[in-house]
This record gives sequence, C-alpha cells and structure tokens, in this order.
Amino acid sequence: MKLLIALALLGATTSAPATAQASPPTNADPTIQWHQCQLNAADTEGAALDQAGADCGDLAVPLDYSRPNGPKITIAMSRLKATGDRIGAMVLNDGGPGGPGLSMPLRLRETMKAAGPRYDLIGLDPRFVGRSTPIDCKLPFAGWPWSGGTDRTSFLRVTRQQADFAARCNTHARSVLPYVSTRNTARDIDQVRSALGEQKISYLGYSYGSYLGAVYLQMFPGRSDRVLLDGPVNPDTYGPRLLQQVGPANEAALRAWASWAAARNSTYHLGASTRQVMATVDRIYQVAASKGLKVGKYTLDDGSLPMVMFGPLADDRDPARAEYAGIVQTLLKATKGPAEPDENLGAYLEVMMTPAWSPLVSAQTAILCADVAAPRDPEVYWRDIQAHRRSEPHFGALTRMISPCAFWPTRPQEPSTNIANHQRALIVGADGDPRLLYAGAAQLLERLPAARLITLTNTRKHGIFGEYGNNCVDDKVVAYLISGRLPAKNQVC
Repeated sequence: MKLLIALALLGATTSAPATAQASPPTNADPTIQWHQCQLNAADTEGAALDQAGADCGDLAVPLDYSRPNGPKITIAMSRLKATGDRIGAMVLNDGGPGGPGLSMPLRLRETMKAAGPRYDLIGLDPRFVGRSTPIDCKLPFAGWPWSGGTDRTSFLRVTRQQADFAARCNTHARSVLPYVSTRNTARDIDQVRSALGEQKISYLGYSYGSYLGAVYLQMFPGRSDRVLLDGPVNPDTYGPRLLQQVGPANEAALRAWASWAAARNSTYHLGASTRQVMATVDRIYQVAASKGLKVGKYTLDDGSLPMVMFGPLADDRDPARAEYAGIVQTLLKATKGPAEPDENLGAYLEVMMTPAWSPLVSAQTAILCADVAAPRDPEVYWRDIQAHRRSEPHFGALTRMISPCAFWPTRPQEPSTNIANHQRALIVGADGDPRLLYAGAAQLLERLPAARLITLTNTRKHGIFGEYGNNCVDDKVVAYLISGRLPAKNQVC
C-alpha cells in the first residue's frame, strides 16, 4: 500500500543504545488458530485468498509485552504455502504505517517470480489494523496530512482539525494507544515466527515496512533469513515529521511532470511549456484558496488540494503521469465551475473526504504517535512553513504541517529503536524517490553495514521491486531471495 499519507518525524525522543534492544519474555509456545479466509459473503478479500488455496489464522499476543500474561489481542494472518522446493516462511508488509497485509501473498507470489513458489508467504495485518483487533477513531474524513494552507487563518483552522483528530482517538482508543508501536509489531512478528515453528524467518517490507524490518533485525538478531527492504525509511528521521524534508523532491517531481505534460500539450491542453503548465497548477492553487474547487460532491480548499496533488506524484511512469494529467485537467475545469471527477479521482476523493479510511488512518497515526513524540507547540510548524513557502510553494505547507501527534493523549512508552547492527539485508531505493528521500537508503545502509544496496537511477518512484518493471532490479532481488547470497558490493541499475 505504501500509504505514507503523512508518515513522518523530527521529534524529541532519545534512541536506546544498541545493547538495550532486548524484548521482554513473551508467550510460551504461541499457537495459530487456522481457518478458512472468507468471513462472510461480502468478504471478497477472504474469497480470493480461499480461491488461491491460502489458509488464514489468528494468533493471540500480549497487548503489553511488559505484561506477557496480561490482556491479549489477536493478530490475523494468511499463509500461501510453498509449492516448490521450500526455502522457508516470509512475512510481508506493504508499508503505511497501518497498511493491511492479509492479501499481499496473492500479489507477491507472482511478483517474486521463480522465488515466489519457494516460500510460505505470510500476509500479516499488523496489530490494530484490518482484522488484527482494529481501532477506529471515528474520523469524519481522512484528515491527515492536510496542508496548513496559504495564510494564518488556514493554518489555525487545520491545527484545530488535527487537535480534534487526536481528541477523537482519545475518546475511542486510549486504552490501546500506548501499545500501537512498531517495536510491539516487531515482537508480534517474532511470535508469528515461533508459532510457525521457524528458527529463522524471511521478511519483505516496502516503505514503512522497511523500518519495521530494520527494527526487527535490531530487536531479534539472528532470527532472520532473507530480508528485503524496499523504498527505505531513514531511521534517523522516522516519526510524525517523516515528510518534513521531502518538499523539494516533490516540487522537482511536479516540475518533471509539467515538462512531460507540456511535451503532450496536444493531448492534455495544460500548457505548451513547463512554465505554462506550472502556471496552470498555480491557478488551481489560487482558486482553491480563494473560493474553493467544487469537484463532484466535494469542495477542495487550500487545506485539502495539496494532498490531492501530492498523493499520486510518487510514480514517474507514463500511465501514472497520464493519470495525474487527468486529475489536473479536472481541477482546472473546477476553477471555472463544478467539475465531475473520473473514476480514479472520485475514488481518491472519497477516501480523503469521507470516513471511508477512518480505521486505516487511525491506525497509521496511532503507530507514528506511539513510536516518536512530536513537537507540541503549533508555532514550531508555522515558522517552518513560513521559512519554506518560497522554495516549496506547492507542498511545503503540507509536508511541514502539524499532525495529530502534537496533541496526542499518550506518549511513547519506549525510546525509539537505535538501528545499529551487522544483520544481513538487501535494500532497494530509487535515487529520485519523492516520498522517502534516497538519502534515507544511504543512512540505513550505514546503520546496517552488512547489508547491500541496489540503487535504481534516474527514477522518481516509491517502491521498486515487482512494481516499477525494471528487470535489472527485479532479477537481482529474485536471485538473492532464491540463493540467500547478497551481492559482493552495492549495485546500480
């Protein structure tokens, strides 16, 4: 899923030393309760898993690992068993944080090519996500990230909105909020490993999933086999302000798209030069701020429009750029009057502007807030936005905006994980990734010196293996997943 809806940090937390990463004792001999996947007639995800021959299971784990015999929660998973020469079990995570993973084996079996049939693929809904004892703050709309807008009035309006978001979570889920952490999810993964009867477990994680995988390596050394970390998070900047530094990369991605659209002006009619296309975008921003853009059932203002422009920008392939051009065409029409969205934009607005994604965004936010504390003073964010308005005119007020974590009712229960070890892993990153900067891949590699890095050059895409269609990357990853041998040195594709 690789949501990274706002997924971010700076935060005033301290890192635990490498020697302080051990986990408290957990369940003895955890047992998975296996069953068919489809829960009811409307459960299309479960039906697809059943049709593919997958099993689904539930595992009881401690809510609070410092009290292993205390209250339990349920972790839901799927398992698509190996059909070839079995290598072992592999846990999958699609990012988010808060992205469900139950159906990932259906996609990854094909993505992994010759390696896919050789693994028991484990799709895991992380704690408090999907089927795993989900939480829901009953949000009226997705609501985060929302831009701070063009002026002080907009900033204060969205700040109040984020405070309301936190208050809703306080009302509905405070009893579990302290335990919705990445470190506890890593402990859950180790419980899954134990329950599966595996001495070691393999892992594949995209985006936030790369951070979760790195935390698992740190907390449970020697218990992993093959590990792939794609679209890596910088472990030094992970937390509620993770997107703070990505504004320039997204401004560059927007200009690159504008050049692409200008070269196809006869198709899209957005401008015959990069400058003209960017002027079209600026016009859309101006009207959204002044009177709003009526798109279907929804009105976009200077708080919500930047998220519409930001979300689909993390892919530089022609089909994605064409879809983005369609979005801009619709928004341009809306500057002159109500406009109807196409199916893709309509679906995107529905998850942004309605309660549809309330459970997912609730879990995502809770994980980030439980991991790393955010600055509490709104003026910290206002000054940051103001200092970067000129250099980041389209996205700075979004990526640097205050989040619900500034008002969160609980604080992190543990220090953040200091990633520093010699566990083996393969890292994959694109040098122009606009969602998580490529510098994060280099930083993660520095923290994991026994790992190797595959860099895809001249690419603005978040998430590469099996998604971008680059045979050089895919073949190198598959070779590693089959052999278990890392490249002798870092690779470039």
